[in-house]
Amino acid sequence: MVGNYTARADWLRRSGAASGPISAGHGILGSSLALAVQGFYSASDDVVELNPSNFNREVVQSDSLWLIEFYAPWCGHCQSLTADWKKTATALKGIVKVGAVDADQHKSLGGQYGVRGFPTIKIFGANKNKPEDYQGGRSSQAIVDGALNSLRSLVKERLSGRSGGSDYSRQSGSGGGGGGSKKDVVELTDDNFDKMVIDSDDVWLVEFFAPWCGHCKNLEPEWAAAATIVKDQTKGKVRLGAVDATVHQGVAGRYGIRGFPTIKVFRKGEEPEDYQGGRSRSDIIAAAMDLFSDSAPVAELLEILSEDVLKKNCEDYQLCVIAVLPHILDTGAAGRNGYLEVMKKMAEKYKKKMWGWLWTEGGAQMQLEASLGIGGFGYPAMAAINSRKMKFALLKGSFSENGIHEFLRDLSVGRGSTATVGGGALPKINVVEPWDGKDGELPVEDEYDLSDVDLDEDFEKDEL
Repeated sequence: MVGNYTARADWLRRSGAASGPISAGHGILGSSLALAVQGFYSASDDVVELNPSNFNREVVQSDSLWLIEFYAPWCGHCQSLTADWKKTATALKGIVKVGAVDADQHKSLGGQYGVRGFPTIKIFGANKNKPEDYQGGRSSQAIVDGALNSLRSLVKERLSGRSGGSDYSRQSGSGGGGGGSKKDVVELTDDNFDKMVIDSDDVWLVEFFAPWCGHCKNLEPEWAAAATIVKDQTKGKVRLGAVDATVHQGVAGRYGIRGFPTIKVFRKGEEPEDYQGGRSRSDIIAAAMDLFSDSAPVAELLEILSEDVLKKNCEDYQLCVIAVLPHILDTGAAGRNGYLEVMKKMAEKYKKKMWGWLWTEGGAQMQLEASLGIGGFGYPAMAAINSRKMKFALLKGSFSENGIHEFLRDLSVGRGSTATVGGGALPKINVVEPWDGKDGELPVEDEYDLSDVDLDEDFEKDEL
């Protein structure tokens, strides 16, 4: 960002900056259960426990390579990983930093980095604002090998001059507390506000500030850091802007700004709302991601007609949910539409997850069914695939709203059993014609004229 907001930031920096308040999330299973299973890591371990209070200082401002596990205390897979994660931290001590975030307690921090399931492991290298997903095995040896490979890559980048330390240092210099870029905060004025915000299809979070305001000073680095990450994660569909309300009094007066900073949420065609969230970057990012999910259209339910359909909807999303429905002759159009309606309702219910949703007719994609082990369960059947890990889970309950909801709810929080996709890759897909929406028709059989056949000759019997 340039202009008044940048000048105001420079003016404020002379007196330093402090982070805004941090609010912790609440465990979804209740405090008693959380207390019973928490404590994966202790001070005697080499794993660094991270939270919104120390994450920026320990990780974002660090030149070190970090390997970070985002976990939930009730997650079975997380519990299984604990021993290997401790071994990994000990093996890499002094070489690569190993940390852990209780993302059930600190939901805003998990949301900031797009954590959707548990455990999620991310590698924070040169650009701390864009960590990479770790895709390797979950044994300590495999994790150590992956970390060392990432470390070698980081060293090569530094030798080539492409990376000179943490991204935080280069963006904010020695005086800020940011980690983002002020250019990603859009400077809004009386002249451009309607064009940029009101007429936009994007969602906007707008801060109204005054240069002399102490609370505005505290918010500035958090707002800038959040703007960079939100812009990247939403592909520019959620924007952060700032209005100097002491200069642009027209737009400030229009929205009744009386105190500073005031943050408002703008959606096209709706009245602006007061922002009610916290003022830390994690809180702002979490709120922005919720706004992004709320405004996103429901994913389209697509029939698997070709390999491109499967790849696009599985490889571009964290999960793709696939239904294999009975043959049209078994259900008719009404029965099939009933199954599809259930899937559409689930896509609406889970739209914030931004998953892919697909279906095919039983027998149309036999290699897909074989790779998922669906054949033995009959139709309708359902599988959810993580194409990055080539893991899948099968619906074992009823193909109903309640049954599918329980299945997907467990998957979304890291529960449920999974298996490896057969062959370790997405299978070959047959090109098929789309369903025409009609009832099926039995194949026409050839008719035979039996008028010239004397059947009596074939069945003559000898008289007794």
